[in-house]
Amino acid sequence: MHHDFYLAWRYLSHHRTRTLILVACLSLLAILPLALHCLLAEGENHMIARAQSTPLLLGTRGSALDLTLNALYFNTTNPTPITMYEAERIGQTGWADPLPIYVRFRVRGQPLVGVTLDYFDFRHLVPAQGAMLAMLGECVLGADAANHLGLKPGDSLPTTPENLFDLSGVYPLKLHVVGVLAKAHTSDDQAVFIDLQTAWVIEGLGHGHAGDKPITQVSGLAFGQADSSLASAGKLITYTEITPENMDTFHFHGDPSSYPISAVIALPRDRKSATLLKGRYVDNEASVQLIQPLETTSSLLDTIFKVGILFDGVLLLVGSATLLALGLVFALSLRLRQRELQTIFLLGCSRAKVLRLVTAEIMLIGLASAMVCLILAVPVQNYAGDFVRYFVMP
Repeated sequence: MHHDFYLAWRYLSHHRTRTLILVACLSLLAILPLALHCLLAEGENHMIARAQSTPLLLGTRGSALDLTLNALYFNTTNPTPITMYEAERIGQTGWADPLPIYVRFRVRGQPLVGVTLDYFDFRHLVPAQGAMLAMLGECVLGADAANHLGLKPGDSLPTTPENLFDLSGVYPLKLHVVGVLAKAHTSDDQAVFIDLQTAWVIEGLGHGHAGDKPITQVSGLAFGQADSSLASAGKLITYTEITPENMDTFHFHGDPSSYPISAVIALPRDRKSATLLKGRYVDNEASVQLIQPLETTSSLLDTIFKVGILFDGVLLLVGSATLLALGLVFALSLRLRQRELQTIFLLGCSRAKVLRLVTAEIMLIGLASAMVCLILAVPVQNYAGDFVRYFVMP
């Protein structure tokens, strides 16, 4: 039998171009379903784990999916904000601990997330470099955000103005990077974290004073010294910088309970507390809603897996067509090899011998395809999580 494989190997190596094409076709045919299911499984694990760790979520009434994607995965869709009063209201019940979160702005493509320090304990986020937030105007970076931005503790990061022609006097804020978080393999890795007060300064709800003028400095985009009258006239892009020297001058106007947040993560003390808290938000006429992210995420995943089944059907049809095409290739190959086969017969070989030679060729091509699939399966398995986090749930 080993002679059959030797002759088959010599034939395939002689016609290497055709052999490589056949191996590539079979390898792709086998790896595509594997990659699809691997990505779906990784996406499900990523989303379910995040949703399971978040018991209840309070936000504006509307799309529960948009609220979940914004608060848990920092999606770019921004639901209508609620106020800090809703977080205080949850805390006053004594049934749950509120974690307000504000996700509205982005800086150089990364989500800028306003949180309290309790959020880091809740998500088990610890700094791998530097320290945690301690004062107004500081930020800590997720592991992937730090790599993307190329920043480390001690660097600065100006926020991105929503509108360069904004006449309301809201300037970009120069954030001071104080830490980089350890990799968590969640959406937190892509975020730039600030405290809520810093987010409200960016919103324009708080500012500092130097004498009777707002504290601003000429942006790094401008060279040299600029006259302050030009900056006040809006002819230069300026930013606000919070330092230990001017921090005491920063203050907020109005009632803090009316300041905006995106959502409130509610952490019930026990099952009874969770039930009582949900009972407070059963009114369909209320402007806010209390949802369970796990239910919302599971509903989304059910839809995704229905699409996955559709892809499986498409791949099955494509695979069947590919196998038929490969069968046609072998049939045509045998027809083109009539003189070769006739020589084999003249040498005294039987038709069974020819069948064994063709079978050996098919087995060698299948073995080579399986080896290629195993090689490709390693990066698919290793980088499926990163692919999902970067491209599916950015």
